[in-house]
Amino acid sequence: MNELKDEIKDVIISSLQLEDVKKEDIVDSAPLFGEGLGLDSIDALELGVALKKKFGIKFSSENESNRSHFASVDALAEYISAERAKA
Repeated sequence: MNELKDEIKDVIISSLQLEDVKKEDIVDSAPLFGEGLGLDSIDALELGVALKKKFGIKFSSENESNRSHFASVDALAEYISAERAKA
């Protein structure tokens, strides 16, 4: 799971062009939006597209649980692992 979390952090940094952020700076359990990493709704869209390309997972704009999937690196890793298990 740690390898997956590192991959997610790489996607966050590269897709959002966070040049001043290193993987080590992103706490797995910290919020990605608001007071945590400080991402916004535009970042969420870009990140969703990048995660889809990297991991082959889909997010639906009508899915209410998207907010919880994007809560943290931990939450994204759980979601991606669950989606991979379904495939």
